[in-house]
Parts: sequence; C-alpha cells; structure tokens
Amino acid sequence: MVTTKPGADDGLTRAAAEWWVRLREPEPAAQTIEQWQAWLEADPRHAQAFEQVCQLGESLHAADAPTRASLQETFAPAERPRPRWVAALAIAASLVIAVLGWRMAMHGGSGDAADFQRYASEIGQNRDIRLSDGSTIQLGAASNLTAHYANGQRDIELGAGEAFFTVSHQQDRPFVVAAGPVRIEDLGTAFNVRRTGQQVTVAVTQGRVRVQAPGDKKQAGMELVAGQQADYDPRRGVFSMSSVPVDHVAVWRDNRLEFVNEPLSTVIANVNRYSRRPVQIADPRLGDLTFTGTVKINTIDSWIGALPRVFPVQVSSFADHVVLTSSVR
Repeated sequence: MVTTKPGADDGLTRAAAEWWVRLREPEPAAQTIEQWQAWLEADPRHAQAFEQVCQLGESLHAADAPTRASLQETFAPAERPRPRWVAALAIAASLVIAVLGWRMAMHGGSGDAADFQRYASEIGQNRDIRLSDGSTIQLGAASNLTAHYANGQRDIELGAGEAFFTVSHQQDRPFVVAAGPVRIEDLGTAFNVRRTGQQVTVAVTQGRVRVQAPGDKKQAGMELVAGQQADYDPRRGVFSMSSVPVDHVAVWRDNRLEFVNEPLSTVIANVNRYSRRPVQIADPRLGDLTFTGTVKINTIDSWIGALPRVFPVQVSSFADHVVLTSSVR
C-alpha cells in the first residue's frame, strides 16, 4: 500500500508517481483500483499530485528520445544539490521514464507502443481532459475512465460515472467506448455516456454513434443520431430508444441533473456523485420507484429534504450521510 507523510511534498509526489506506475499494469487488480480511489479521496492534495504526474507522463510519452533524455537530465541529474520541489519531480520523472522505457522496449522501440492513461474525478468536481489525438472528454464527478491507444485503435473504458466525448474523427483509427456491457463506436460525433453499475445511457448531440449490447448476434448494433438516446437495461439485456433535445444532453455540465422516468436507485446513485453526504436507500423497494425531474447540484440537500412530498419516504439526516426509509407500514 502506498503511503505518504503529511506535509512532505516529495513523499506526496513519489506516492502519486507510484500510483501512476501501478495503474499502468495491463490489468490492475480491482483492489488496486479501490485503494487508489481511497487514496485520492483521503486528501485533495493527492488528486493534484496525481494530475501533475499524469501531465508529466503525457509530455514524456509525446517527446522523442533526445527530449526525454534532456528532461531526465533536467529533473533527475546524477549528482547536484536540488531544491525540495525539484527532488520531488525527479522521483516522479525517474519512475515515469522507467515505465515508458519498459513499454517502448516491450514494443520493440516502435512508435506504436501502447498509450495507457487513467483519469478520475472527485465527488462534486467535473474534469476536462484532452487526449493526444485532439479528442476531448468532459468527465463528470466521481467518475473514472481509461484511455488505451495502440495498434491503430483508440479504446476508452468508462469504469463508472459519466463522460461527454467530442471525438477527433479518424477513419483509420476507430474510437470505441466500453461502458460495462455496452460498446459505443464513434462515427464522427459528440456524445454522452452515463454508467450506473451495468445500466448505461448513451445520448448523441452531433453526428452518429453505433451502440452494441452483449450477445448482439448481428454484430452490427444500431446507430444513434443527434437527438437520440439509448438506455441499456441489464436485467432484460435490451436497449430502449427515445428522443432527447440536444440541449438537454449532458446538462450536468451546467450543474444540473435531469432524469426521465428513471428508477430512484439510479437517480440516487448519480446524485451521490455530487453530494458530500451520500444517500442510502434502506428499503430496496424504494429503489424501484421512478422519478422524472431536475436536481440542481448546488441544492441537493433541499431536493433530498423534499422527497417525502413526492415519494412515500422518510429522510433521516446524519452528519456524514442520509438514509431513506419507507413511510408505509
């Protein structure tokens, strides 16, 4: 387990760099991911340090061999008195360069070496990401994804949460998003993907995407165009299609969450990505109730307090969480 000493900048940066290395294993263990997320949430400085190391890694990966050597000499010279912050960067740079060198060696030194990047956001905080091909991602709060570019393929895996993709279309390099059991292929577009467990919602604002569910015998999936949305129900293993105003797609970027006839369990799970006091549903039957409406991110507490006016629930508030119980006896 990676640890840090409070107030030690070099130790913090080293820990961030070590997480950077561990997360770039081909298939990191689920426990590793959980430990990393716990480390991120333990202190706001952790996410900042991890972001700095990621930026350093991206810069080094894009650089040619002479530039990498120059950066290594700048940040990690063999023997020279260095300020504390330079020492911290030296540790990160050494780890990053070592990993990049190993990956390049594994691929015979070719420019097609796999490019792995993992991104995560904190509760209540969205994040903007720019990928190496010019595509951009707006990552919703408490979300995480992995970008894997290799062998002419651009693969994104949305582990949890929500993301809006604006894709730099390249005919010979497919851009594919995996969200649980659902596969989404870019056909020149901008689109939003929300993953709540195995339940997935895809909505398009521009261009087209092809979505495919597991077990699709046609292997072709179906296409969505701007103004269309597909909701995947894992219990039935099928998509349901609907129309959605383009300006209502990804309104979370404007600090509000919109739901149309969705299970309360799904609504609460997504509200929890923005709430500092997570909401727990004590009675599973409550989770099957459906909700249509808007939740403003800056007034979540008020929305929770008003739930008894809409549903047969009781709200019990505690210092660090909220519990919903049935008011029907």
